[in-house]
Amino acid sequence: QVQLVESGGGLVQAGGSLRLSCAASGRTFTTYHMGWFRQAPGKEREFVARISRSGGSTNYAGSVKGRFTISRDNAKNSVYLQMNTLKPDDTAVYYCAAHLGPLATMTPHGVDAWGQGTQVTVSS
Repeated sequence: QVQLVESGGGLVQAGGSLRLSCAASGRTFTTYHMGWFRQAPGKEREFVARISRSGGSTNYAGSVKGRFTISRDNAKNSVYLQMNTLKPDDTAVYYCAAHLGPLATMTPHGVDAWGQGTQVTVSS
């Protein structure tokens, strides 16, 4: 099993940027597709972005496409989420996730491991 620890959350003004990091330990990092999900108060957890084992394939939710970039560094067992042009609607707890199955099956109800989450708050 892999263990995931997120960092980099915080409070930022609308239009600003944040970079989230997720450090993995345990099972071999490159066996996992990796992703980011978020959950706002009173809402269900939703998909944000995911990246394949090699980093060669990425997918984004429509609400963040063009503003967020997911990347990974397999030498450092880490995955990142660069968030630009942040909006108040991006306020949520952001979770790092790891998945062994096909990349397309990495959904809020189908991942193999979750991090503990990091709070992102965007003020207007």
